[in-house]
Amino acid sequence: LNKNIKQIAILHNVTPHEKKFFDKPFTSFFLKKTDGFVVMSDSVLKDLLTLKPNAKYIRIDHPVYNHFGEKIEQEKAISQLKLDQNKKTLLFFGFIRGYKGLDLLLKAFELLDNSYQLIIAGEVYGDFNKYQELIDISKKGNDIHLFTDYISDEEVPLFFSASDVCILPYKSATQSGITAISNHFCLPIITTDVGGLKETIHHKETGLIVNKVDEAEISLSIKEYFENNYKSEFSEKISIQNKTNSWDNFAKKLLEFSK
Repeated sequence: LNKNIKQIAILHNVTPHEKKFFDKPFTSFFLKKTDGFVVMSDSVLKDLLTLKPNAKYIRIDHPVYNHFGEKIEQEKAISQLKLDQNKKTLLFFGFIRGYKGLDLLLKAFELLDNSYQLIIAGEVYGDFNKYQELIDISKKGNDIHLFTDYISDEEVPLFFSASDVCILPYKSATQSGITAISNHFCLPIITTDVGGLKETIHHKETGLIVNKVDEAEISLSIKEYFENNYKSEFSEKISIQNKTNSWDNFAKKLLEFSK
């Protein structure tokens, strides 16, 4: 591009989750050629400043995704997905990749009683065999529902409307676009305390933070969530939070930064 054109990058991850030897030199080259940066978590900001200490940046929270349509009645969504109307419904949503900790969630699910069911919805990156083996030996295999084909935007409301809580059992993270989808549907989140995930989820206000990346701790947080009937309380607070965390506000701050 012409040198007079300002180049601003929105950084979701500064370096990939799956590390390669060429990540640092290639990323450093890209950062060097860019004039300014938008970061959406403190974790990403730290990575940016490690590679480019003098970077010009603005920190803005990830806006709520609002293009998936409206929430539908939970009963109707559960019926369309052919799930049990009488069970507490947990949701794991998004691309299935190693760092996202689906294996931990499957082990945590095994520690719960039979009043729960688990939705796993998202395309598989890599090998699903290790997860399938856990499902095959599970005593609760019939309560684990797989939707591992491509999920269109039109189908997304079904999964979030059917669920009582979204689980992010990540082993590592910077931030997650799943939180922005879940917030749109005012569905509370239970997440592990890694990367920048806790920056947009307020413990015991809009979700629960699991202090340890461990299946037993994840299981305890799930039990705590339902024992305290947190869903309606958390959902209401998410709805209030969504009003300020909009794409309009994001765009306004980006334009001001670009001047």
